[in-house]
Amino acid sequence: MSLIASTDALSDFCRRQHGADFVAVDTEFMRDKTYWPKLCLVQVAGPSEFAAIDTMAPGIDLKPLFELVTESRVPKVFHAARQDIEIFVNLAGRVPAPVFDTQVAAMVCGFGDSVAYDTLVAKLAGAQIDKSSRYTDWQHRPLTQRQIDYALSDVIHLRRVYEKLHSKLEKSGRTHWVEDEMSVLTDPETYRTDPETAWRRIKVRGGSPRLLAVLRELAAWREREAQKRDVPRGRILRDDSLLDIAAHPPANAGDLARARGVGRGVAEGKFGPEILAAVKRALSSDPKTWPPLRPRPVIPPGLGPLTDLLRVLLKARCEEHGVAQRLVADTEDLELIAADDEADVPTLKGWRRDVFGADALKLKHGKLALAADGAQVKLIELKT
Repeated sequence: MSLIASTDALSDFCRRQHGADFVAVDTEFMRDKTYWPKLCLVQVAGPSEFAAIDTMAPGIDLKPLFELVTESRVPKVFHAARQDIEIFVNLAGRVPAPVFDTQVAAMVCGFGDSVAYDTLVAKLAGAQIDKSSRYTDWQHRPLTQRQIDYALSDVIHLRRVYEKLHSKLEKSGRTHWVEDEMSVLTDPETYRTDPETAWRRIKVRGGSPRLLAVLRELAAWREREAQKRDVPRGRILRDDSLLDIAAHPPANAGDLARARGVGRGVAEGKFGPEILAAVKRALSSDPKTWPPLRPRPVIPPGLGPLTDLLRVLLKARCEEHGVAQRLVADTEDLELIAADDEADVPTLKGWRRDVFGADALKLKHGKLALAADGAQVKLIELKT
């Protein structure tokens, strides 16, 4: 069955992978009813063997697995790695490294924005992924052979996908492009769940420092409560409820009950006094400690046509280089470049500048022109 369910078998398997050229890793977890992801299965494939690890097997010690995924000499290959890495950080206390994310590598190699894994497998490994078990209950035991086969198929094909993408990157000289992108994935700060900074994940349009101060207290309270109860944040209070309370701070349970998504049951229950206390703490704190409004860049009027030209240039350059546009620049980047030659955006730094940023500035200052040649867009250097 290729299923490991004991510490001894896991130790033997992981020992054989140390020193491997790479290991492909995938996880199956459940999170719809909990704050912390419930790890149910880990699939690992080295160049010559593979196994599924039953992380819920009675008495199993996952320490050998954690030592393998944090082994600095063995590259760990994931697809769309962030959630998988978060699980290992929570359980092992360390970030797996080095990491190679095939989704990012695929964007660098011209497979488009956020390419689906089954698409990559079809194009690079010549195989089809059976998705019939995609929404299975991974906590239920015993696992069926069909579930195990489905789970293993991902890492089995991931090996071939990695080898093909790695080869493409080496031939094109773009390996360092992917390494630059991995710095965020391997930064421990990416996975911090500090209640005091939880408010930053909530999208706020407009507002004031006073609103942000109340939101900060409310979000911190909700985060601590969700962690303590191990339930999703939304089960405590939804984001839109926190924003409504922060915008119209309630003075009593009656006021609180009128907030969006709250109601009298919550306002007069256990959470009501705690929410009101959080609001009171925020409003009674020193205004000097309130979060400042995030400065919004001022985009001068009349830059729309220039931004549109930059967008055409971006598309042309990305098609020429075979790289996904989303990885190079977004609309806000284009607007900021149109407004300021020294805009603090990734597009004007590193390999992105080579692909697009430098030409964007040339186009902006009349040193580069765009011309249509049938179905093609040509770049014309202008002498000034």
